[in-house]
Amino acid sequence: MSLYHEITQRDLRNRSGEIMDAVEHGSTFVLTRSGTPIGELIPLRRRQAVPRAQFARGSEHAPAIDPERFRADVDAAVDDEVSDPYGQVKGTG
Repeated sequence: MSLYHEITQRDLRNRSGEIMDAVEHGSTFVLTRSGTPIGELIPLRRRQAVPRAQFARGSEHAPAIDPERFRADVDAAVDDEVSDPYGQVKGTG
């Protein structure tokens, strides 16, 4: 079974309400014009918060983080110099 449904431009025009309801419930459609695929209708991925208890269970076996080492790694990776890549910053004086 395919993961998507192929629909024609005419199907979309004539059955738009039904198709939008299906997308809202997780269906994906490939839109065709004259037999050629031209686009996709896909459901949006909605972000959901993870409950605190679930996060805690998932983090039980995570390694401990040494804050000093973490800070040193961040400092080594990030350039804290302020620069103007376009050369437009002018002095204040």
